[in-house]
Amino acid sequence: MKTLTWQRLNAAQRTAALARPALAERPRLAADVANLLAAVRRNGDAAVRRFTVQFDGVKVRDLRVSPAEFAAAVKALRPADRAAVRTAYRNLRKFHAAQRPAPLRVTTTPGIVCEKLTRPIGRVGLYVPGGSAPLFSTALMLGVPSQLAKCPQRILCTPPGRDGRINPWILYAAQLCGITDVFKIGGAQAIAAMAYGTRTVPKCDKLFGPGNAFVTEAKLQVSRDATGAGIDLPAGPSEVMVIADASADAAFIAADLLSQAEHGPDSQVMLVALSAPLATRVQTELAAQLATLPRAEIARRALVASRVILAANTAEAAAIANAYAPEHLILQVQRPRALLASITTAGSVFLGSWTPESLGDYASGTNHVLPTYGWARACSGLGLGDFLRRMTVQTATPRGLRKLGPVVERLALAENLTAHQRAVRVRLDRLFS
Repeated sequence: MKTLTWQRLNAAQRTAALARPALAERPRLAADVANLLAAVRRNGDAAVRRFTVQFDGVKVRDLRVSPAEFAAAVKALRPADRAAVRTAYRNLRKFHAAQRPAPLRVTTTPGIVCEKLTRPIGRVGLYVPGGSAPLFSTALMLGVPSQLAKCPQRILCTPPGRDGRINPWILYAAQLCGITDVFKIGGAQAIAAMAYGTRTVPKCDKLFGPGNAFVTEAKLQVSRDATGAGIDLPAGPSEVMVIADASADAAFIAADLLSQAEHGPDSQVMLVALSAPLATRVQTELAAQLATLPRAEIARRALVASRVILAANTAEAAAIANAYAPEHLILQVQRPRALLASITTAGSVFLGSWTPESLGDYASGTNHVLPTYGWARACSGLGLGDFLRRMTVQTATPRGLRKLGPVVERLALAENLTAHQRAVRVRLDRLFS
């Protein structure tokens, strides 16, 4: 990893130091994804099958997962494996169930009552990344809150393996969450199928889940299309930033950095070190741990676009983190809770040396679908509320209209909206007649 000293960088160099690698390819990526979306809209299942052969290298006969495949998936896992998934499921349910919003009812003016109610989104599309790392954990992260929200229909898409099947861990996780509509479709073509619908895949109202740069771009494009679908948040290639002082364990830091670097070559990991000797030890640990990592080549490619940044103090380190807005932020410092007070932009924060990011990825209870690419400046991580629609309700009695109506009339006329004023006046005239 390239090492930079923050105080020696000018403004342009600091921006470059915090740049994500995938952004440079965005113009070409956008055009490729737009063409793919258009093809799926025109040709439906036929286009989906063609892209599955092109990108996943497999010809799938039945896009929908059958009940027999669900049953086989359960048998394929050992009892201890199923127990581990159930533990993660229970913790996720506990944390997300606590997020249920309470109904809101407020009397703003005598005779005027305002309410806020929630309803589940009708049809949601859940995308679970597959390929070289089938993320069954994402099936839980999307399945649990959508189950608690009681969304009437839930569609799950995930890439098939070379054998044309879905990883049994993913199917077991989906089954735990009560999801039965699972399709063997991955990549941007899955986003297109769920956004626009095909003969096999129902059209969805909102899409959820992380993915690579193509999936992220596809989600952004369909969200801008009136005939497409809403999305949860931009959640693309994984990233982590670690802030560490001299007290931190270099082996822990290296392990945390590699845990995200192994996701894919387009992932990015960043170390903000408050100690130059520590940074050197971390580099040594990275080399040693890479030597035994099965996905070492993927991690090495990710490290090329990653950085070690030397910060002068914790205030500067916090400023760097807030500027970068990481998906995951690990605080391996002596007083992590104190440093947390200065952190304003991160998807999920992990405090102290004994809290690896892996806990949040799988089983602590928080959601691992988080904003990347700096979107943490404006977006939050996924939660129960993302699967609910909020709507307001208001009720006025004659007394309330008499009190508030003249105020609304004055405001409407100030905006030159006479019809708005008359909608109030016609009622007031009736009350006073």
